[in-house]
Amino acid sequence: MSTPVTRPMLADLLRAYKKTSLLRTALELRVFDAIADGVDECGPIAARVEADSRGVRILLDALAAIRLLDHDPDTGRYGLPPGARELLVTSSPAYFGGMARVMASDAEWASLGHLTRAVKQGGTVEEHNAETPGFAYWEEFASYASAVVVPTATVLGDALAEWAAGRKTLDVLDVACGHGLYGFELARRFPHSTVTDLDWANVLPIAGKHAVEYGVADRVRTIAGDMFDVDYGGPYDLVLVTNVLHHFSADRATELLRRAAGALKPGGRIGVVSLVQHGGPVEDPEPYLFSVLMLSWTRSGEVHSGDAHRGMLADAGFTGITEHTVPELAFHVYVAERPEDEHA
Repeated sequence: MSTPVTRPMLADLLRAYKKTSLLRTALELRVFDAIADGVDECGPIAARVEADSRGVRILLDALAAIRLLDHDPDTGRYGLPPGARELLVTSSPAYFGGMARVMASDAEWASLGHLTRAVKQGGTVEEHNAETPGFAYWEEFASYASAVVVPTATVLGDALAEWAAGRKTLDVLDVACGHGLYGFELARRFPHSTVTDLDWANVLPIAGKHAVEYGVADRVRTIAGDMFDVDYGGPYDLVLVTNVLHHFSADRATELLRRAAGALKPGGRIGVVSLVQHGGPVEDPEPYLFSVLMLSWTRSGEVHSGDAHRGMLADAGFTGITEHTVPELAFHVYVAERPEDEHA
């Protein structure tokens, strides 16, 4: 049965941006950190976060209103509800707050403000967008996306583990590497591997910092430039194409996969990470909502179906395609082979 459209539903949708702004602000001020440290009254919290007491009171009460804080009206004290300490306190290994800089970035907010024009045009109306060199958002993405990348990189590493462990060499090209963590996770697992990071020049230094943190910087080199034009070098044992195919039409994405195939040794592998449509928008809403961002941010991008991903890989010459899901996330991992026989 259809869900009825009601005034409360519409009102909640129309004020959703207020909830997002509250969470962003609380994370920026580290309000949750203060409360986790036992600072639980408005005045001391305001002093801790170096903000006006009245402003902090309004913020704290609004956070309680949307159930991100507990509040005792008798004592005036605030507390963390279940799950908040793990997900919203910066010292937690499971900290998810950094994703606010990715999923609710200024760049996304500004772009979606032009959504009506993008719908009319059928693609981005912005001069500077996700496909232009030096797009500043990619620096934030590279800096803060680890909360969803690490579990996905684990699935990718597991899918490749048996094959990778049996190679004499494991030369990896990470196309549009961003943070670089997919390649660095493999480098950390497999000491015989080397990683080549390819991305825009403004992004590569951030990946470089992560390489140092992972302890693999001595096995990483870089290529700066456009992934559709720059010389990949190689050949490589493995090419990674992660979270990028949704920026393009299926034809354009297949073109990129063909470039990846051309950089592989016969018998080499490709690892693809993507958001994937599995089911209709009611059953599987996240990919369809993400496609809205692609509409406003790219010329022809959208989230593709699982069948489309397998078709693009096959059209690019890959065989033995396998698909792997990531627990609790909408990402899927595909692994495929460039045939030993060029004519296979």
